[in-house]
Amino acid sequence: MNSAFATPTASLDDPFYYLTNFRFVFGMGGERHADLLAADELAFVEQFESLPQSSQALLVRMVMRKGELFRLSKLCYAEVGDSAAAMAPLIALGWVDSDPALSVDELFNQLRLAELRQALVADIRAAGLSASSAKTALHDTLESRLPQTVPLQTWWPNAPDRVVRLTVMETCDRLRLMFFGNLRQDWAEFVLTELGLQRFEVVPFTPHSRAFQTRQEVDTYITLHRLRQRLDEGELPVDLYREVPSPSDNRWLATRRARLLLQLGREAERSGDSALALTLYGDANSSEARIRQLRVLERLGEHQTALERATQALDSRPNETEHQALARLLPRLQRRLKLPVVPSEPEPTHERWDLVLPGPQGVERAVVQALSEPQAPIYYVENSLLTGLFGLLCWSAIFAPLPGAFFHPFHNGPADLYRDDFVARRRDAFDACLAQMDDGSYREVIRATWREKQGLASPFVHWPIVDEPLVERALECIPAEHLRACFERLLGDLKANRAGLPDLIQFMPDAPVGEPRYRMIEVKGPGDRLQDNQRRWLTFFHRHEIPVAVCYVRWAESVEPTP
Repeated sequence: MNSAFATPTASLDDPFYYLTNFRFVFGMGGERHADLLAADELAFVEQFESLPQSSQALLVRMVMRKGELFRLSKLCYAEVGDSAAAMAPLIALGWVDSDPALSVDELFNQLRLAELRQALVADIRAAGLSASSAKTALHDTLESRLPQTVPLQTWWPNAPDRVVRLTVMETCDRLRLMFFGNLRQDWAEFVLTELGLQRFEVVPFTPHSRAFQTRQEVDTYITLHRLRQRLDEGELPVDLYREVPSPSDNRWLATRRARLLLQLGREAERSGDSALALTLYGDANSSEARIRQLRVLERLGEHQTALERATQALDSRPNETEHQALARLLPRLQRRLKLPVVPSEPEPTHERWDLVLPGPQGVERAVVQALSEPQAPIYYVENSLLTGLFGLLCWSAIFAPLPGAFFHPFHNGPADLYRDDFVARRRDAFDACLAQMDDGSYREVIRATWREKQGLASPFVHWPIVDEPLVERALECIPAEHLRACFERLLGDLKANRAGLPDLIQFMPDAPVGEPRYRMIEVKGPGDRLQDNQRRWLTFFHRHEIPVAVCYVRWAESVEPTP
């Protein structure tokens, strides 16, 4: 049976609005993911509902804050009332440790400088430090002299405050992960929605529409997430690689695993461990990882191996980005091996404008001011117009309620948007949308979608730029065959091809019959060069006879007035 997600009806006027949101996540977690929860986690969900409201609220306040350690004096909320009384049931359940052992770093994080000087007065004196020493100096000197982990009362017997530790954050994070399908989104999503700052499409779903189907998948995600955190904290790739989970049948998790391996490989390469980098890139086996592996082999002088692998990759019909990189790499390898050189891809053909303007200033704005005319206005659109029109025409296909695509109310777009099979799973739906361009009905579809969905989060429609007048201008001046060609190219590689589009577009609605009624304009300031994704779009525009120009700007030299 299909149903639809709707956000809870909490209001920011309700002092317990955050508790309503938390219960919503817990309710969905218990209802939709009960088979993925361990006995203690299920008990946590059930016991939470039996707590007094003040205790529930205090727990949620702590969960929504950063870290696991809190000073009791700072847990003051009018709707909670007496924090110590609200805390008592949480301590009784073991969800809060009322006297946790604190490391030196934790002690310094929890206490202010004046408090540290009181708590550690004897240690400061024994170390020969001045009583006015800075906090950093105290930490650096005392760190090796102090006990490793002891409760605050041991550090400071006369402490006027208590420090408590939340012990259920891991369980709460697991429930949040199963709800959102990631650990990037948090409780702020609810608040932004309640403030009206974000609005989302309401998508029907089935019981199979959830981020994870097994507990092992949840565990794998958490492991990958923690390994990335440890990499960011400076741990060595060689040590982290030993803990990377085995490949998963879940393609979404397999993509995350490949991304982590790529990051580990890049760090290994930076540190000079080329052998490990080659192994990591090979295990990742993504498009970018394959190119990086070939470049490492080239740098190591393994030209024959690199040539064989590059030729094999080129024969496997890679995406445009990988194809472009291979087309540049192969001639270099062939020259190194003294083999006949296959010419690399030609430079994209385009109309070139050279413009001298007063400056320096914002280069795109300067070109708009210099070239825009009342009968031929220029708009700054960059990657927003063509992708926006695509998003409006194909809205129904993009937000199709397929299993695993949507599993909570806060999706900007489908969770599988950049997965290899995203388009294949929706090919019939996309074909139906694009077919509307054959009879001209696409214009009214785009207009109707703009009116109906205006303001809703979309991965393709940037509403501040794609306003109604711009949409009307585009539909009037850009031929359907040009739009369709661009939309098909977007579908070829949504992640790579949504970027690299020209900065500006000029509309010429009164152009003579048979002449273009628009042109796209890429702007390059002094010293700026075309990027690879821009070159690929220019090559595509040339192939399809889509009007485009590249405007190279240099600033006029200022001339000092004659005295």
